[in-house]
Amino acid sequence: MEIIERKENPLLNRVEISFRWNHSKEATPKLSDIVAAAAKAEPGSKKELTFVKNVNTRFGRPQTTGIAVIYGDAESATVEPDYVHNRHEAIHSPGISEEPTAPEPVAEQSSEEEVEADSDEGGDE
Repeated sequence: MEIIERKENPLLNRVEISFRWNHSKEATPKLSDIVAAAAKAEPGSKKELTFVKNVNTRFGRPQTTGIAVIYGDAESATVEPDYVHNRHEAIHSPGISEEPTAPEPVAEQSSEEEVEADSDEGGDE
């Protein structure tokens, strides 16, 4: 990972890093790999407070670019939108796997319950 630009943002208590990752003869790096590399690039940073955004890999080129933001504390990281926290949840929580889980089956109503439910619905007839 090559750091293109490093910018400190004291108002939001974070460091913003623009990066370029050349991955010739390798697969496109996973989000967890990018987060780990960004946290390693900034001394004193924590992986749990590192968020990667705007990742772009151009078709046919073994190069990925993006922005990583590294917060100073957990309270400052609350400014990130919920979808960013959800995206990084599997990486930041060690007990959660990155693979999506199958949805739980929905309990089906018995035929008697369906008849009762249909009869309870009164129409404006």
